[in-house]
Amino acid sequence: MSNYRLKTIDLYIIRKFLSTYFGAIALIILIAVVFDFSEKIDDFLENNAPFKNVIFDYYMNFIPYFAVLFAPLFTFIAVIFFTSRMAYNTEVIAILCSGVSFPRLLRPYFISATIIMSFNLLLGNYVIPKANHKRFLFEESYYYSGPKGFSDRDVHKQIEPGIYVYLESFNTHSNYGRRFSIEKFEDGKLVSKLLSQEIRWDSTKNKWQIRNYYIRDYIAGKQVITHGTIHDTTLNLHPKEFRMRDNIVEAMTLEQLNEFIANQKMQGSANVNALLVEKNKRFSFPFSTYILTIIGVSVSSRKVKGGIGMHIGIGLLVSFSYILFLQFSAQYAISGALPPVVAVWLPNFIFIFVAYFLYKLAPK
Repeated sequence: MSNYRLKTIDLYIIRKFLSTYFGAIALIILIAVVFDFSEKIDDFLENNAPFKNVIFDYYMNFIPYFAVLFAPLFTFIAVIFFTSRMAYNTEVIAILCSGVSFPRLLRPYFISATIIMSFNLLLGNYVIPKANHKRFLFEESYYYSGPKGFSDRDVHKQIEPGIYVYLESFNTHSNYGRRFSIEKFEDGKLVSKLLSQEIRWDSTKNKWQIRNYYIRDYIAGKQVITHGTIHDTTLNLHPKEFRMRDNIVEAMTLEQLNEFIANQKMQGSANVNALLVEKNKRFSFPFSTYILTIIGVSVSSRKVKGGIGMHIGIGLLVSFSYILFLQFSAQYAISGALPPVVAVWLPNFIFIFVAYFLYKLAPK
């Protein structure tokens, strides 16, 4: 059991790792808030945004989002920075010469990386989505200008198994749609079809009002036609689905995202791959903390000419290469060229080999 007990050197490295990481995150967040505020202050004033709402509804929810956005990058920078200082002060040499193996030296780094990864998993899947929801509400009230409504055209959706709807156009400002149809299939055969010139959402009844409609029912090989002027009905469809933000998934917890993906698959949506990319990123990105930690320690534990500056330069090159590679592979997944799970995790698998290669070159 004594082999697994944290020693003074472990606590020293953990304290250095976490303090450097959170210090770097706090510094970059402060800079980001200053730049963001200077960019948006005119919009806040123009839309009469209360200062209390700006602070508590926007920036207090902006901070955790930004903290996780670049978490792996700052994990890497933190490792590079304080380990380089240890190498420059010959502390790493002293530790290795005292009989501590390099794998043993990595233990406190992995403990720190686990703390950071767990922290980011919790934030990314549960805390940040709720914070983003509040931030989006603030932006829609006080930041974005212009009309709130827009038109969506040629809408095809499966709202329930075997039930498909079509709209030529739908205006989210008036909640009004043109040329609406709904088809019902059983065992792959069309059994009913409704055609309507217009459809409108009645917010008082929470129902759809269909006007000037025809219904064709296919019964025992015969076609039965009925028609009418106005018909109120409930559908597994709500006007808010037409005015969703492109980044609405950022405001969904993991459970909500899973439910949304299942619903979009049922509807035959074209953005399912993008949703699966977002889901897998929530796990692959935090996991990269381990990989970048190994690379960071392996690169910065050797004393070289150029000192800390050289280590940070190499570290930034590797970390930005990882992020760039992740973005490229994600686009391949969205286009359908690669399965989303493969595309999102591929950078991690490749950089695992990079980490192993650099680990072998690290001083032992």
